[in-house]
Amino acid sequence: MTYKTYATYRQSLQNKETTIPQVVQYFLARIEKNQDLNVFLEVYDQEALANAELIQNKIENGTAGRLAGMVIGIKDVLAYKDHGLQSGSKILDGFKSQFTATAIQRLIDEDCIIIGRQNCDEFAMGSSNENSAFGPTLNYADKTRVPGGSSGASAVAVQADLCHASIGSDTGGSVRQPAGFCGVVGLKPTYSRISRWGLAAYASSFDCIGPVTHSIEDAALLLEIMAGLDQYDSTVSNLPVEDYSSVTSTSKKYKIGYFEDAINSEGISADVKANTLVKLEKLKLAGHTMVPISFPKMKYLLPTYYILTMAEASSNLSRYDGIRYGYRNQNAKNLEDLYKKTRGEGFGKEVKKRIMLGSFILSADYYDAYYTKAQRVRRIIKEETEAFFKEVDFIVSPTTPTPAFKIGVKSTDPMEMFLADIFTVHANVVGLPSISIPNGTSAEGLPIGFQVLGTEFGEKNMLEFALNVQKLV
Repeated sequence: MTYKTYATYRQSLQNKETTIPQVVQYFLARIEKNQDLNVFLEVYDQEALANAELIQNKIENGTAGRLAGMVIGIKDVLAYKDHGLQSGSKILDGFKSQFTATAIQRLIDEDCIIIGRQNCDEFAMGSSNENSAFGPTLNYADKTRVPGGSSGASAVAVQADLCHASIGSDTGGSVRQPAGFCGVVGLKPTYSRISRWGLAAYASSFDCIGPVTHSIEDAALLLEIMAGLDQYDSTVSNLPVEDYSSVTSTSKKYKIGYFEDAINSEGISADVKANTLVKLEKLKLAGHTMVPISFPKMKYLLPTYYILTMAEASSNLSRYDGIRYGYRNQNAKNLEDLYKKTRGEGFGKEVKKRIMLGSFILSADYYDAYYTKAQRVRRIIKEETEAFFKEVDFIVSPTTPTPAFKIGVKSTDPMEMFLADIFTVHANVVGLPSISIPNGTSAEGLPIGFQVLGTEFGEKNMLEFALNVQKLV
């Protein structure tokens, strides 16, 4: 019952070859069968089945929305009214959302079905989905390996056919990196293209909501529906939303940039390098102009990203104090003791590390040395990237330097873990759109991703080009 595009599924519904309740039952059975993957923290089975009946009637009456019957899972950082929201953390034990995130509400308004909330690295801080208070999610291609992070479970849900699509968040590659590891499509839009209202904040100037899907067409459709102005988010763009869902592959020839030094780096696995070079050669044979780019400042991407995101995280996570909601230590002797014990017990190791480092970065003695300097470097990187796009239409790269690694292998070495994001953080540092699409497998059968970086609010062109890349087999 796997449909690679929503359009195919919708046609099947129109032709009465299947029904929405049957499809929901299928996914619920798949979720039950694959519980060992640890994808869903909560499954809304009865609610999903009830909604399936209602939307099936809409289909038959001709009043159904644009996503009628699409079954979607949401990462555990997105608010869904009267449903649990824990951000993969003990600190939010028992918390239920008082409202629904704008992006999720827009999907619901088009008659999608939310089937459950999905595991993730705690507060979206991680590259492997091993930092969750609920344990790691396993990669469906090889259960001894990580699915990537922090939206690892969102990617596995699509990979293992547990839902049609997932909605995740991408702060430094958290949609695209898992998509690369799991062989699915992951889209990060331009910063401010989708409202962040209802997204649990990690680093507010980096966070983006994005879809994980089987196809580029479905990613385009979901982006179109989620994007646009929102009165609740003052940072959201007021630019008109393009008709992304109309994207088709074109015969247009482009100038395509690639970072030659990065592809030849010692840190890239042989399989990832080989698959990437094959794709570059196919693009050249298809008539595109390939332009090698020198980017010496690439080595500053990760330091800039982590300095700024940790600083923002230390500020954003100060609201979790045990006073208003969530976990609360019951044995505290005074207010200060309550704060210390609640936060010490409620937050996991990785989150505590980032809060402490962020507080250090923002301290009076080090603010200028770290935070201010990182902001300057961020501006310089953005200016250099804009200069690249005066010479090329897109910049391509592997999504990740290696295929999915074994569970536990990098969790004791922060630098090794951070390097898993080396190609994805660029888009977040500069606020540009990016997409990861499947690019074959390694010798061990592990998925490999290919990433396209586009221009600001150039999602439609980027999606059309991604369709062209996908057809180069």
